[in-house]
Amino acid sequence: MVTGREQQDALLELLNTTPVVNGVVQDPLADPDAARSWQQAHGGIGSAAEHRHLLQARDALQEVVRGSRPATSLAPILKDVASHPHLSSAGVSWELDASAERRTAVEAVLAWSALQETLPGRLRPCANPECRLFLIDRSKTNKARWCSMAACGNRMKARRHYQRARDGAARSG
Repeated sequence: MVTGREQQDALLELLNTTPVVNGVVQDPLADPDAARSWQQAHGGIGSAAEHRHLLQARDALQEVVRGSRPATSLAPILKDVASHPHLSSAGVSWELDASAERRTAVEAVLAWSALQETLPGRLRPCANPECRLFLIDRSKTNKARWCSMAACGNRMKARRHYQRARDGAARSG
């Protein structure tokens, strides 16, 4: 059984498949072989149809999280999807009824929804405007701003320090 944390991590991995490297947006899912491997590593079947649905979900989710599209734009991904109860001695579980080609895309949207419910406002884009990555803030204070303190956090703090030093020198000179 997949845990909520595993679903959150898989969602974050999907959202972060378009990083900026040396100023250029990369997309490892654009390569069919790499996409197939990614899909299979995340429980998918690796088909071209699944790939199309996954890219549609990723792109829509990225825009929703960035605030450039409303959450309702995710509706086409969930069209005709159903969930059915399964009763066992452990209780009631819900089984997703979606085609294999759509399952990973649908699961990404469901993971986003669960995250919105359990940790509202914790999934967000990195505060570095040159970065395309996302983060899930699991801190107690909910003040994380960077996808990585080692990369974006230090870079942005160094820029602010340099700017303050430059502004201070300009005022005193």
